[in-house]
Amino acid sequence: MDYYFSFSSILATLFALATLCVLFAKKWGGKKVNETATITNIIDGGIIMGECTSENSMDASEVVVVGAGVAGAALAYALGKDGRRVRVIERDLSEPNRIVGEYLQPGGYLKLIELGLEDCVEEIDAQRVFGYALSKDGKSTRLPYPLEKFHSDVSGRSFHNGPFIQRMRQKAATLPNVRLEQGTVTSLLEEKGIIKGVKYKTRSGEEIKAYAPLTIVCDGCFSNLRSSLCNPMVDMCSFFVGLVLENCRLPFANYGHVIMGDPLPMVFYPISSTEVRCLVDVPGQKVPSISNGEMANYLKTMVASQVPSELHDAFIAAIDKGNIRTMPNRSMPAAPHLTPGALLLGDAFNMRYALTGGGMTVALSDIVVLRDLMRPLHDLHDAAALCKYLESFYTLRKPMASTINTLADALYKVFCASPDEARKEMRQACFDYLSLGGVFSTGPVSLLSGQNPRPLSLVCHFFAVAVYGVGRLLLPFPSPKRMWIGARLIYNASGIIFPIIKAEGVRQMFFPATVPAYYRGPPRIGGKQWWFS
Repeated sequence: MDYYFSFSSILATLFALATLCVLFAKKWGGKKVNETATITNIIDGGIIMGECTSENSMDASEVVVVGAGVAGAALAYALGKDGRRVRVIERDLSEPNRIVGEYLQPGGYLKLIELGLEDCVEEIDAQRVFGYALSKDGKSTRLPYPLEKFHSDVSGRSFHNGPFIQRMRQKAATLPNVRLEQGTVTSLLEEKGIIKGVKYKTRSGEEIKAYAPLTIVCDGCFSNLRSSLCNPMVDMCSFFVGLVLENCRLPFANYGHVIMGDPLPMVFYPISSTEVRCLVDVPGQKVPSISNGEMANYLKTMVASQVPSELHDAFIAAIDKGNIRTMPNRSMPAAPHLTPGALLLGDAFNMRYALTGGGMTVALSDIVVLRDLMRPLHDLHDAAALCKYLESFYTLRKPMASTINTLADALYKVFCASPDEARKEMRQACFDYLSLGGVFSTGPVSLLSGQNPRPLSLVCHFFAVAVYGVGRLLLPFPSPKRMWIGARLIYNASGIIFPIIKAEGVRQMFFPATVPAYYRGPPRIGGKQWWFS
């Protein structure tokens, strides 16, 4: 009897399992996939890349992220870690090779820690950076970061851009609810003024539609989607020409070096234990040709004499090696359109001149702000309510973003050589002011590094430089000519910083508490607050 009972129990269990299999097959197999559809998962550099040609396969995604650079990969990890279902579409998931995105300020490293991504600068031969060395006319001054109040691990970091991005992508891909796909996004999907997702092409050329209640565009400085989401007022007046100097030593180890050259500045910083990145700013909308040797000749005749002696031979060797790269040096204030269902982030949204290396710091800070705003939200499908709520993002990001943006753009204009006497005096005053040490150097450097995101402090230091310059002109005995130059110095200083502040937004920069969106809480649906319980 016991044997018969056991045998009956086994049969009943098998029957129940078979019934469940049939039910699940009907439920999950109800959506018919195109017969030519294929799903491939391949490992490329440690990243799982999925290519799915079924338009409905990822309808459950909450967020579609366009681009998997620094901003896109960090955002995908941040949202995925919070339990969001994230689909990332990147044009090329192979390791990038760029000459920017290699310098992370201490403020950016602190944001990396907040996001849980600090290990991404490990095992890539990243170099610790403790400040800047500023040089002009053969004289140099060190401007260390004020890091005394932080843990000993906190500093700037410099590295090759490609390995850093791959580490971030790999970390995002470890989350089961984050999916990275290779594809070229061609357009946003819009319905009645609401962005519903994106259309993209796979590597095989097939067009796919990816839907989600929120689309975040992070496709970089060359974004082809930004024009529908913001007013893209891009200013480009020069190019960065990039070289890698090998087996040489910087004048000050573990410092970024800014040379106030003529006509434009140049930058040196370590990107590995044996390599130094050199970025030479070349004026104009067009650079000398690399292919016919014009660029090599320009660098040797116009620039080499201004390179520090410790780096001169390596600089010439790098030119002769021929691996010369160029990148437009761009600035673009954040001027978004409030678009239901979509947001811009990273260089697609906001750029500043790359002289000070603040781009990644701004992007990572923005991601922390956006992640914290989204944490209370349970449902993203009410596009209008979500758009109104996320409007506060544009105000909450301002302290860090506007401080770094304004100082980077203002310093770039001050550091550029000019035949105008007042501009020359402003340039010299800036160098001498920073050379004073104490609060005169730590104040501006803490602003630049993202450690002190206070726009008012920035304006005070900027005009302190101008007043210092006027004082140098008027002492010991003022003359009518010197007084006139001093007046023009103040006028030029105002002409540099006030347009930048206007573009950033005076109210949001200095009086954010007066912006209604500053106090906006999570939306209510059906009389209940729209957050996790």
